[in-house]
Amino acid sequence: MAENPYAAPKSRVEDAPDARADGEFVPDGRRVAAGNGWRWIADAWAFTAEQRGTFIGVFLLYILVLMAFGLVPFVGALASALLTPVITGGLQLGFDAVRRGGRLEVASLFSAFQSHTGKLVAVGAVSLGVGILIGIIIVAILGVSFVGLFAGGAEPTPEDLQALLLPGLLAVLVAIAVALPLYMFLWFAVPLIALGGLDVGAALKASFVGCLKNIVPFLIWSVVVLALWLVALIPCALVWQSVGLGAAIGAYVLIMMAWLVLLGPVLMVSIYLGYRDIFYET
Repeated sequence: MAENPYAAPKSRVEDAPDARADGEFVPDGRRVAAGNGWRWIADAWAFTAEQRGTFIGVFLLYILVLMAFGLVPFVGALASALLTPVITGGLQLGFDAVRRGGRLEVASLFSAFQSHTGKLVAVGAVSLGVGILIGIIIVAILGVSFVGLFAGGAEPTPEDLQALLLPGLLAVLVAIAVALPLYMFLWFAVPLIALGGLDVGAALKASFVGCLKNIVPFLIWSVVVLALWLVALIPCALVWQSVGLGAAIGAYVLIMMAWLVLLGPVLMVSIYLGYRDIFYET
């Protein structure tokens, strides 16, 4: 008997993958709402929820790999600076895979070595130059004050540390004034190369323009991150008042480690989500 031509097919049909459309790429970025700066962080928390342990584990491996570079004598610090964008680019590729319905894997860390190594190393060289410049500025402002404070070998008193407040604030303000426009070139350069396929010069330019159009969302993002950091400092201040500076420093190290483990992956994902928000029209 001939088969019914109107019957439903009997063969198994694969389900379509659960992936969101890429959207239209906006080369110079678009202006987004001010509140998106907070939303990038909130959405990043939700983005990592399903694989929270994996995100934390991969992030810790990311930190350990960079620390391992630093342990190599002479060339380790240079290698770390140059290769950090390559490994970060791998993370961005991993985050993009999660958005498409996949899962983050350890191999994601090294995926950018397959096609973007040269361009991302060039970004690392630019970032290294920026870091050296900022370091020189901070040392120039704070160097004399710190040498005088610690030269005697005695533990500094709270009054001594308060005396550093003004030069410290000046150093921070000058460093921010210099660093802000420079890091605007770098902020989205890695995902623009690893995900957008841009050349180094085009990625630096697009990153700067995209950041310039969205100063207010980035200000809100920075305020939220600063607030989260300050909240973590409250226990350290309480410990300092009760048992002294040494215990406060120990508490600070432990709390910052926990802060980094929990929020480090979220903040990195927030950069990816900011990139998607600014450079794609969906």
